[in-house]
Parts: sequence; structure tokens; C-alpha cells
Amino acid sequence: MDNIVKVLSSVVGSFSNAKKITDTLMSNRGKGIDYKTVSSYIEYIIDSFLFERVERYEIKGRKYLSNNYKFYAIDLGLRNAKLDFRQIEENHLMENAIYLELVKRGLNVDVGIVETRNKIKCKETRIQLEVDFIINRSDKRYYIQSAYHIENEEKLNQELASFRNINDAFKKILVRRDPYLNRYYDEEGILHMSLLEFLTNDNSLDL
Repeated sequence: MDNIVKVLSSVVGSFSNAKKITDTLMSNRGKGIDYKTVSSYIEYIIDSFLFERVERYEIKGRKYLSNNYKFYAIDLGLRNAKLDFRQIEENHLMENAIYLELVKRGLNVDVGIVETRNKIKCKETRIQLEVDFIINRSDKRYYIQSAYHIENEEKLNQELASFRNINDAFKKILVRRDPYLNRYYDEEGILHMSLLEFLTNDNSLDL
């Protein structure tokens, strides 16, 4: 169980599942680790409120995908201590912090996938773009993207790509680490907001 907690701590904000975690443990410790045991232990860990598992929702297909999830730590301090402060990946920690804030507000949270098709050398390829969070509240829906650092236009376009491939009119929010960012709507109707404002304003979803 201790090793499973360490693996879960290292994959916060990334897609994973019991099979991947079992494979990781086997590669580090050799054979003799059973998939069913790992699955059961993950359930015990979730029931103990150490981590939460979030389902993946395919936006265009309007269905849940059961083969991959994201795991988020309930207490980032405990998570960092468990890893001896070796994996301080601030982009994933920021995403985890946004998740915890949404849960604290009593909201139901999913992680999203939007599929798009690109033609490369006359060959069509399917690309899955992540939407960090989808919030459904009565008749409203919010799409939220966490962006730790936007250093240029290319990075900004990368962060907005998933939003641009969603064909509905629900609210889209890009939460940015920049503490000096003044909240604004861009020409595509996407709300840009600093992490500080998002976390400290209880009405940040509806600004």
C-alpha cells in the first residue's frame, strides 16, 4: 500500500489506472504483484480520503470513458511529504489545487476529452485534447483549463486548443498562474483569470 500511495502521489494530474500502476510497481519491484490486489488497495486509499479518482468524459460523444482516470491528492502537503519533496511539479500541483477548490465549493467535477481530426500529408488522424475540468451545475456547464506558464503565443494557442474544438456555448475559463493578470474576456469569449482570483473569489465561475 505504501508503494501504491507513492505512485498515486507521483501521477497527480495525469491519466492513469490500476493496470498502469500495477505495471509501474512490477517494473520497480519485479513479479508477484497482483492487479486485483492493487485495484482493491486503490479503493481502500480512496475510501480513506487520501486521494480522489475523477472520471474522464468525452465531450463530443457525450459519454464517460472507463479506461483512464485522474487521481488528485486530498492534501498536497501530505502528498509532497510522501515523495520527500522530490517531485514538485508546479503545473500538476496547480491543477490539483484547482480541483480541491471546486470540490470545496460542493461541485461535481469531471475531467474532459475532446476529439478532433487533423489531416497530415492527406492522412486523417484523430487527436484527443484535454479539458482539465468540466463542471455541471443545474442548467449550467463550465469548462476550466489550468495554465501554469504561458510564455508566448504558441503556448497560449496550445492551452486554448481544446476550448476551440468544443462546439457549445457554455462558459470557458482559462486559469493562469500569473499573479498580476487582470481578469478579461478575449475575442473568442474565453475568460482569462489569475489563479489567485480564482481561488479567493467564491463567485469566480460566474464573473
